[in-house]
Amino acid sequence: MHTSFKKLTLLTLFATCFTNGVTAQNKYEPVFLEFWTDYKDNYAYFEKQGVDWDKVKAIYQPLVKDITTNEDFIRFLERVTHELHNGHVTLNTNLYTSNRIIPSGEDVFAEKTGNRFFITDVRKGSKAELSGLKPGIEVVKFNGRAITEQLSQFLPKYTNVYDDSMYAYALNMLLAGTYDKQREITIFENGVEKTYLPDQYTINNIMNHNVEYQVLEGNIGYIKINNSLGDNSVINEFDDVLDKLMNTKSLILDLTETPGGGNTTVARGIMGRFTDKALPYQKHRIDEKEYGTVRSWVEYVSPRKTIYKKKLTVMVGHWTGSMGEGIAIGFDAMKRAKIAGTKMAGLLGAIYSFKAKDTNVGYSIPAESMYHVNGTPREDFVPKYLTKNGEETYSKALKLAR
Repeated sequence: MHTSFKKLTLLTLFATCFTNGVTAQNKYEPVFLEFWTDYKDNYAYFEKQGVDWDKVKAIYQPLVKDITTNEDFIRFLERVTHELHNGHVTLNTNLYTSNRIIPSGEDVFAEKTGNRFFITDVRKGSKAELSGLKPGIEVVKFNGRAITEQLSQFLPKYTNVYDDSMYAYALNMLLAGTYDKQREITIFENGVEKTYLPDQYTINNIMNHNVEYQVLEGNIGYIKINNSLGDNSVINEFDDVLDKLMNTKSLILDLTETPGGGNTTVARGIMGRFTDKALPYQKHRIDEKEYGTVRSWVEYVSPRKTIYKKKLTVMVGHWTGSMGEGIAIGFDAMKRAKIAGTKMAGLLGAIYSFKAKDTNVGYSIPAESMYHVNGTPREDFVPKYLTKNGEETYSKALKLAR
C-alpha cells in the first residue's frame, strides 16, 4: 500500500457532494457518523496519543444539527481533525478560508517554551525567509492578536490537559495561516516589537528538476530531492544523478524538502543504490481491530544497479515528512548513513484514503503504524547528529562528509 501524502485541492465550493437520496434535515449527520466510524475502526494511534474518540463523538455530534451549508460542514470536519493533532490527518478538499496544512503549508517552525513562543527554524527559500524571519526570535502576535488566545481553535476539545505535541500542532497550524489572508507575524526582539509580512513576497515554486545535484568543494557529492518522493520517475532521475557522482569521495543526500510524503517504491529505489545485500529498513503494523489480531512485517531494501559504497550523510529536518522520514530511519537501520538534522515532521504512520458513501467527502487516515527496525516509532526517531535548524544541519552534514 502506498504511503503517499494526498495533496489538498483548493476549492471555493463543496458542490454536489451529496446525492438526492439524503434528506435536507439529516444529510450531514450520517456523513459525520461514517467519518467518525472510519477513524474508530482504522486509526492506528488512539492509544499512543491518548485520544478519547467516544468523547469526540459526544462533543461534535450534537453540533451537526446546526449545519446548513456544505461549506460549514467542511469547516466542521476540519475542527474534528484537530482532535488528532497531526499533519497526516487531513480532508481531501478545503475552502479558501481553510488553514494551510502542516508541514507542507508552513514556512516557519515554532515551539512553545514556558508561556512564550519562539521560531526555531525557517524553511529555506520560503516567503518567511525572504521576509527576514530567522530562528531564535520570539513571536508575540499573529495577525495583530496575542498567540495564546488563538491556539484554542486548534487544540483538542476532548481534554483540557495539553501535551507538547498538541501545542506544537496548534502553534504551527496558526502560523501557517489560512489561504485567504496575508499573515502578519509580530516578533519581540531587543525590547521592541516588529511585524513581518511574509506573504507579500513571491517565491519561484517552479522546480526545474525533482532531483538537484552538485559537486561541493573537496569532491563531496550533494543530491537534493525536491518534494517528489511519490513520483516514480524520480527513480530514474536519481539514478542518472548518482551515476554522475560515483567518483566523489563522499555524498550528502538532502531530504529537508520532502514534506509531502511519497511511496515505498521510490524509497527502495533510492536506498537500493547504497547496499550490496538485502537489508531491513522499516517495520509495518496494522491492528485488525475487528478480530483482535495484528498483522506486521518488515520491509527490505534490495541492491540495484551500481552501488555507491563511499561515505553517505543524510540531511533531515522539520520539512522531512512521511516517506522522507521512512528513508531516514531506513538508512539508519541499514547502518549505511549518518543522519544529521533536527527532529523530523513526525507524521503518523502510513495513510489510507477513505471516502464517505454517496459523497465527495474524502479523508486520510493513518491506519498503519510505522517503526524503525529497532522498534522505535518512526515519529519518535531523533537523528544521532541532532541540530537546531536547517542552517546548522547543512554545516553539520558538510563536516561529516569531509
